[in-house]
Amino acid sequence: MARMNIPWIFFVQILVLASKSEAKVSAIIVFGDSTVDSGNNNYIPTIAKSNFEPYGRDFPGGSPTGRFCNGRLSPDFISEGFGLKPIIPAYLDPTLNISDFASGVCFASAATGYDNATADVLKVIPLWKEVEYYKEYQKKLRAYLGVQKANGIIAEALYLISIGTNDFLENYYALLDRQSHFTVQQYEDFLIGIAENFVTQIYDLGARKMSLTGLPPMGCLPVQRATNFEDPLNCVEERNKVALEFNGKLNVLVAKLNKELPGLKVFFADAYDLLLQLIQNPSQNGFEVAEEGCCGTGLFEMGILCNRHLTCTDANKYVFWDAIHPSQRTNKIISDNLLRSLEPLFL
Repeated sequence: MARMNIPWIFFVQILVLASKSEAKVSAIIVFGDSTVDSGNNNYIPTIAKSNFEPYGRDFPGGSPTGRFCNGRLSPDFISEGFGLKPIIPAYLDPTLNISDFASGVCFASAATGYDNATADVLKVIPLWKEVEYYKEYQKKLRAYLGVQKANGIIAEALYLISIGTNDFLENYYALLDRQSHFTVQQYEDFLIGIAENFVTQIYDLGARKMSLTGLPPMGCLPVQRATNFEDPLNCVEERNKVALEFNGKLNVLVAKLNKELPGLKVFFADAYDLLLQLIQNPSQNGFEVAEEGCCGTGLFEMGILCNRHLTCTDANKYVFWDAIHPSQRTNKIISDNLLRSLEPLFL
């Protein structure tokens, strides 16, 4: 009897492995802002670019790619964590084609938001246009791989969505228009409505596995601390409160969408607490500096103001790379944490 059981157990193990590999993430598809833009803004007329030194100095090959970081972003690490390529390419890169995008592609644009008016501030790609690029990508993928195989990739891909901070810091708090029409709570609800429409739209296009990232503790970004005149160099607690409030509403939306849309799995990626922990207790995580970025003075600079001659020597000691964006090491810590939640859901 024992001998007869061995092949049966072996057969069951093969079935388990086969089903696991069928459920494997086929591609990483990215929507959002500068937290995940791998270089799309290089190819549009905007000042919101980072395709120059010192950006990218710790990226493989040491080249600035248009990522707002000294190295890789979270989608790069997550892609690698799922056994896919370690670099997610930008869709607008003219040197690449559909064969480069089949297992991962980024439609994100730095300085954009849920709100179209946010994209208008620095003339970047609005979220609706990211969706149009995604539709174009689907057509190219079907032409390249055939309809059945392409549809399989679309359904089994993991969609990483990271957006929303610019709607508050670049738009609502910086300009008068939205403030004159909305209280901050009304604006949160306005953005949640756009988020729901966006998720429903890409669901209707075949997306089934999504990770929707909430807002960071935006009041603790170095640029916010540097301009906190009421409590100099400390976090702007009112803006952190808004981030938490928005995240609560986003979490409710995620639960609603998971219930209402058959076959959909949306995970709410809450990086707020983890990033706040890195900021408040940097030494516990091997960092030395959390209140300023590595680039320039670290208080105000990002993009074209990021001065390579004033930049720190070791970005791994810094939670932030510039006055807004995390360092590569911070991205890795956040990604590793997120992967632990995503893998049981999507593998």
